Amino acid sequence: MQITVFASGSSGNCLLVSAGASNLLIDAGISMRRIQSGLQQVGQHLQNIGGVLITHEHSDHISGLKMLVKYYHTPVYAPRTVANRLRGMLPEIEEVLHVIPVGESFPAGGFSVRAFHTPHDTDESVGYRVEATGVFALATDMGCVTEEVAAALRGADTVLIESNHDEEMLRYGPYPVYLKRRILSDHGHLSNENCARLARELADSGTRRIVLGHLSRENNKPELALAAARAALEGTGVWVDCAPVSGCMCVPVERMEPCSR
Repeated sequence: MQITVFASGSSGNCLLVSAGASNLLIDAGISMRRIQSGLQQVGQHLQNIGGVLITHEHSDHISGLKMLVKYYHTPVYAPRTVANRLRGMLPEIEEVLHVIPVGESFPAGGFSVRAFHTPHDTDESVGYRVEATGVFALATDMGCVTEEVAAALRGADTVLIESNHDEEMLRYGPYPVYLKRRILSDHGHLSNENCARLARELADSGTRRIVLGHLSRENNKPELALAAARAALEGTGVWVDCAPVSGCMCVPVERMEPCSR
């Protein structure tokens, strides 16, 4: 099992989860051309994609969805409120849209998948836990870590979690006050410090690989996000790195024995 991150950030989000002949996308917030290019780099094609899991309807998560549906009829999976939003934005999606439960496992593209709610500034936003030969979980676009989020991530072999901003950069940066307040709220985005605390909790629950995602271009730097996470993870043996804003990053997902401390 492997994840390949094609993009993670406010300019677009899309990654591939693969296990043998099974392939799923999580979000399609970049152009179909960029998705095709990323897939080609790992020997895949859009014809092999069993579906796309949508976290929420913001443009940086769905901008490429219309073309995927138009040219490849890719199945789309989304929870009810997100699905209703997508119907309003893309009426042509109805034939391939699957409304999924939140908190219950469902089959998609050869995987067992479970969605869980994330606190964000939209009527509904979710993360995903995907299981095959290993367990991968993703949680971005959240202003705080709820017990629902933490419970869904615990025990996953590999996770991608949001490390959106450095609080000092954000507070003293150029954003208008209303936007700073939105990002810092419990329904905004997760800071490096809060991400680091979550990373340590996940390491203690058995996670061996952590990918930091959705970094802000304006309010963060990869070295700051990594420094915070690595300080929290010191002594755990957990591998951690930042997802690319664009490009390809491949990370194996396999069941692993916890490292000895």
